[in-house]
Amino acid sequence: MIPQGSRARFMGKEKALTSSGSGGWSQLLQGLARADIYKRTQGRITRQLTCLAIWVVAVLAAVEVFVSFQKTNPAVAYSAPAILLVAGLWLGYRIVNLPSFADFLIAVEAEMNKVSWPTQAELVRSSIVVIVLIVGLSAIIFTYDYVLALLLSKILQVTVV
Repeated sequence: MIPQGSRARFMGKEKALTSSGSGGWSQLLQGLARADIYKRTQGRITRQLTCLAIWVVAVLAAVEVFVSFQKTNPAVAYSAPAILLVAGLWLGYRIVNLPSFADFLIAVEAEMNKVSWPTQAELVRSSIVVIVLIVGLSAIIFTYDYVLALLLSKILQVTVV
């Protein structure tokens, strides 16, 4: 079956790009320089949350740079964090729209929609079981440690620290 329509033209261009010998770095830079949104309606929530996480990292990095450059020239103290912030915001927006990464995030959201999440009652019961089990195992390990230390100090005259 021969592909037709706009998808065929896109596939043809993609094949031409990869076969022409242009490296992965040039394709990455071309993808970062674009302004369009790849598969706009698919995986929106996952992509928005991933972009938000990248933006938080960019803001934190800009704040850290501002704090470290605060005692230098004011032009540097304000321009370096501003440049870093703008670059981080743009990279966060573009990274989630790179075709390979966007397809991964779309697949992640599709798989997360297939998960059967527990109800609140099941979550509470499971949490209680885990907490009781941890407390019980801690008590058993404490008892073994105490008895072993007592035996070593009384029978073998060993000082246990």
